[in-house]
Amino acid sequence: MIALIRFKLAAYARSHRLLQPLTGLFIMMVIFYSTLVPPGKELPSYADSAGLLIIVFAWAARGLLDTEPPAQRLISATSAGGPRREVAAGLLAALAVNLGLAAIAVALPLLHGFAVTPPAGDVARGAGLHLLGLSAGTALGALTSRPILPSPATSMLTLFGGYLALLLASLTPAGAFAVPVMPWMRAANAGTLDEILLQVTAATLFWSAAGAAVYARLRRTRP
Repeated sequence: MIALIRFKLAAYARSHRLLQPLTGLFIMMVIFYSTLVPPGKELPSYADSAGLLIIVFAWAARGLLDTEPPAQRLISATSAGGPRREVAAGLLAALAVNLGLAAIAVALPLLHGFAVTPPAGDVARGAGLHLLGLSAGTALGALTSRPILPSPATSMLTLFGGYLALLLASLTPAGAFAVPVMPWMRAANAGTLDEILLQVTAATLFWSAAGAAVYARLRRTRP
């Protein structure tokens, strides 16, 4: 499994597909932090970043899972001891890439973006929200990857449409039970994030796990 994860990460890096989400990440960072965030607004800034970067995390996961052609995926599954391990290795490799992107998103404003260094608690909450964002983004990217949607045009439309639907659903009264992006943004701005953090975490992880399970199920019937 570890060797296969390394192989997938190396193939992704050599294909230069990583440059696409990485470029998107830095563009969004420039937009977010073109002016210094005033004292006391660091956590709302992190919350907005975590929600809006879901599309970048999805793009990165999709790119990694698109890298291998069907024949190579079959070889990987055979060498790993079965298709389940190959699917799991792909998801873990996508998570590893997104962990790196999230680390950049959390660390960069500490170097340039915040007017003052925020409390450690706010940094920890911001990092936690980015972990939730990358889990949702990884699931969305997996469901729109080539093994599930072979057409690149359909895949990209579904990815962006899925992200838009996710945001719109989180604006409805049932938003707290979907992937609650807008609720965590509003709560961070209102200073009430701690009150809903457990619910937000549970809902996001549930839907992320459900998306990963659907991906694994669909991969059984696709090369």
